[in-house]
Parts: sequence; structure tokens; C-alpha cells
Amino acid sequence: MHTNNIFTRIVCLIFALISYMIYLFSMIAFVLRLLDITQFFESIGSQLEIGLIGSICLDTALILIFGVPHSVMAREKFKKYLRRVVPMAIERSFYVFIVSITLIILSCFWQPIDFEIWNFKTNSGEYIAYSIFLIGFILAVVSTFQIDHFELFGLKQAWNFLIKTEEHTPEFVTPSLYKLVRHPMMFGIILLIWSTPLMNLCHLILSIGMTLYIIIGTFLEEKDLIRTFGEKYLQYKREVPMLLPFFTFNQKVTKK
Repeated sequence: MHTNNIFTRIVCLIFALISYMIYLFSMIAFVLRLLDITQFFESIGSQLEIGLIGSICLDTALILIFGVPHSVMAREKFKKYLRRVVPMAIERSFYVFIVSITLIILSCFWQPIDFEIWNFKTNSGEYIAYSIFLIGFILAVVSTFQIDHFELFGLKQAWNFLIKTEEHTPEFVTPSLYKLVRHPMMFGIILLIWSTPLMNLCHLILSIGMTLYIIIGTFLEEKDLIRTFGEKYLQYKREVPMLLPFFTFNQKVTKK
């Protein structure tokens, strides 16, 4: 694609905006699913008559459909391959687009399994659970703006491509929340997925599956960060916990 072509640059920006809007919709759908607001999904006709085992298998498959592309597409080897077919200006937006679509699929086709694990549906129990949920949501959102929200979701790259501004070299920064944990957005999501006054089997599968995805994805991401920032990130890794505040392992960290 010719970068001097104004039409190409406009199309890239439009794609980035569409991807971002789909991302916002996917997050709304996911939050509604976590809050068990099923009225939103009933019109889609997502509940299937497939029995207990079928529901467990489908829910597990939906986590894999979301988690595998999310982790694989974030790796540098995949990015190099993707750049052969997708302009760099929308590489991040393409990633956001695919991940958002898979999250929408997960949210819409998640199968309910009404087997209670715990039930704290009292006034105080709901207040505590939803307060933690709100804190997690705020952490997840605010942490994206503390680095560069619009770059994280691909809008800045497409805009710079349109106005022909050169991309800047990534800098290693640790704003306030990043001094609490290395991945505050993921910490916020963990609070989101576990803070429910009524934990049933399908929510438990979702919480466990997403937590495992977060842990695996974060370990893989940190390998890339070490390759990019070297000793700076290694020192940061020694000083700040990965996901849970005030919870660190004594570990020897080496550069690979």
C-alpha cells in the first residue's frame, strides 16, 4: 500500500476508529455478562440446549477462542508476519479488532450453568462485591490512560499515519498505578471477574479461565518487555509485584 496515498491513510484511520468502537461494545457486553444482565443477550438467542457437559465444553472453548489469539497475536514473531499483509499503521487496530470480536463471541454465546458455588446476595454482600467490581473497573480503565490509551488501542498510530508523523521510540515509564503492580489493568480485570455476590459454575469457569489466560499472557508479555527494555525492566520486575499488590516472589531474574 502506498503511504503517500491520502485515500489509504484515511481508510486506515477509519478502520482504527471502527476497531475502537467495536472494542468499546465488546467491553460493555463483557461487563454485562459478568453482572449477569442476561436481558441483553436473550435477544441474540445465545442459550443453547446442550446439557451440562456441553455447556462446560462450549464455555471452555470460548475462553480458548478469546485467549489464544489474544496471546499469539501479541508476540513479536506474529507481528512480523502480520506486517507483511497489514500496514503498520493499523497493526495494533487489527489486533484490537480480532480480540474484540472474540470477546463479543464469548460474551454472547456463554452458556449459563446454575450450580451455586457461593451466594452472598445480602445487602452487605452485594455492596462489598460490587464495590470491588467498581474498583477493578476503574483500575482497568485508568491504567490505560496512565500510559497512552489511544496508542494502546491503535488510534494514535493511524492518526500519525494520516498526518505523516514519525512514530516515536517506546519509552519505559512507570506512572502511579504501575508502581503498585506491573500490570494494573490485568489486576483490575482480576478484581472484575472474581467480585460477584453469586458465584455459579459458569462464572467460576470464566473466572478461572480468564485468570489463567492473564497469568500466561502476562508472563509472555514480560519476556518481550525484557527484550525491549533490558535491565530497566529487570530492575522494575525485581521491585514491583506482577499482578497482586504487596505480593512478590523472591526470584532471580536474568535477561534472555
